[in-house]
Amino acid sequence: MERGMISVDRWAEGSQIYFLTHLHADHTAGLSSRWKKGPLFCSSITAKLFSPKFPGFDFSLLRVLEIGQWYSLSLVSLWSGLETRVEVIAIDANHCPGAVMYLFRGDFGNMLYTGDFRWEVSSKFTEMGKNMLLSALNNHKVDTLYIDNTYCNPSYSFPSREIAAQQVVNIINSYPEHDIIIGIDSLGKEDLLLYISNTLKVKIWVWPERLQTMHILGLHDNFTTKTTLTRIRAVPRYSFTIETLQGLNTMRPTIGIMPSGLPWALNKNKSSCGLSSMKTVESMGSLFLDLDTGNRYRNKTEKQHDYIYTVAYSDHSCFTEIVDFVKFICPTHMKGIVSSSSSYVDPCYHLRHIYGTSSLYGKYMAEEDRERGKGKCNSDEKLKRKRIKQYHSSLYKSRVSLLRRFKCGVKLD
Repeated sequence: MERGMISVDRWAEGSQIYFLTHLHADHTAGLSSRWKKGPLFCSSITAKLFSPKFPGFDFSLLRVLEIGQWYSLSLVSLWSGLETRVEVIAIDANHCPGAVMYLFRGDFGNMLYTGDFRWEVSSKFTEMGKNMLLSALNNHKVDTLYIDNTYCNPSYSFPSREIAAQQVVNIINSYPEHDIIIGIDSLGKEDLLLYISNTLKVKIWVWPERLQTMHILGLHDNFTTKTTLTRIRAVPRYSFTIETLQGLNTMRPTIGIMPSGLPWALNKNKSSCGLSSMKTVESMGSLFLDLDTGNRYRNKTEKQHDYIYTVAYSDHSCFTEIVDFVKFICPTHMKGIVSSSSSYVDPCYHLRHIYGTSSLYGKYMAEEDRERGKGKCNSDEKLKRKRIKQYHSSLYKSRVSLLRRFKCGVKLD
């Protein structure tokens, strides 16, 4: 595909049309109420959520794509000046409300952009996504896969959201006399909150803007802004701090729960969980592996502080799910969509054996060969140590650098 035709989750000038996968902040950086650079395509749910997020936005720019339906778009080739057509289909990404993948096809072949996604084997949405992709591809290959590489590292392993949600309920049931605080973002984790509400038959408090989002999503019965009606509160993640919980415990016994795919621990020098350090590889394993029962996930949560539990509830695919997805797609080339220098994990590094020839990995190996030729890597053992060092360096990043400094989005080429 020619550069300058399509951008996904990237909002600078220079493209003819723009696509938004979902409304999380790391995918809308540069998008504002005054943005007017071109037609913006998104899912119907994302379009509904647009007004509170970007009041005053020119909604004549929005183009709604229904999931599972092909659309044909007319663009102009910057090289020839002639009309060219690109077809696109949106597929549920199973990440947060409105999140979709985009499959593009045209003279350039087939190009799949996942955005953030969760590929749970047990999920009905994953099964629907498989069937939709199989039908859309019609036995054709994916030439380029842009993949969510947030957890593209063998160290990242966590259970299905169904199991993690039950773990949260178990914690709440263990403290029948306590208030419960759950840290969440402004969008996402709705299924977790619904599971808690329906299982325990209670309403959950949310802040007013979050209640508006719930109502837009059609969730009217499970949430409230009245603290007197419930002991369970979902609060903005940024306000989930040790000081907050310590203050609450001076008034009433209170337990905090942080649902997150990141296996992080509290930093003793920081009061905010959002500025926490991650565990080492060895200690991360103890967070999820239950060798005595033979079950890798079911019974493991982590108490990080007198008042705080972490539960491995993730809206991103873990490493084994990424592997399953890449095996299913079998792309010729692959690129990660998370590309900041502080957190980028090249998916070609860990997945090079399970997909087609990759120009990215070929370039990486060529650079290693040149280093060997210059005498910088005198032995396979030294090269192995270098790889291990690179591998471990990605594990000691803060939650902020991992989740808030991502540079997501691309101009497709």
